[in-house]
Amino acid sequence: MTDPLSDLPPLTDEDRQRLNASSVGTLVERMEIDILAASAEKVVARMPVQGNTQPYGLLHGGASVVLAETLGSIGSALHAGPDRIAVGLDINATHHRAATSGHVVGVATPLSLGRSVAAWEIVVTDDQGRRVCTSRITCMLRDVPPGQG
Repeated sequence: MTDPLSDLPPLTDEDRQRLNASSVGTLVERMEIDILAASAEKVVARMPVQGNTQPYGLLHGGASVVLAETLGSIGSALHAGPDRIAVGLDINATHHRAATSGHVVGVATPLSLGRSVAAWEIVVTDDQGRRVCTSRITCMLRDVPPGQG
């Protein structure tokens, strides 16, 4: 299994805390998504299966989509820059196999990074490196609305 962080410079503890602190009080915090690396070229995060399951004890498909949207949105926002925001336009997901324990890792890589639109592919794998889900998100990039900067 390839280490998804092997080709990325490590986040400093300060940067990781800052990224994760921005999620306080959000769904990202509630689902215990931990951002491990983030750049405009690749975003990686880890999420526990426990607490994010459906009634049969399987990772909820919606949890995989939340992980994917989080990663694609972070990458899009980093690409857009500090005076711009990323807003999701479209997301889809194909669920390949169930995860029942441990963690899943999502790795987002860009498909297209433009001035007004960014598209990302997110691959979610289990602890054994098996693909659990493949997702694609498209975000619109726009200027920060007046008064919100």
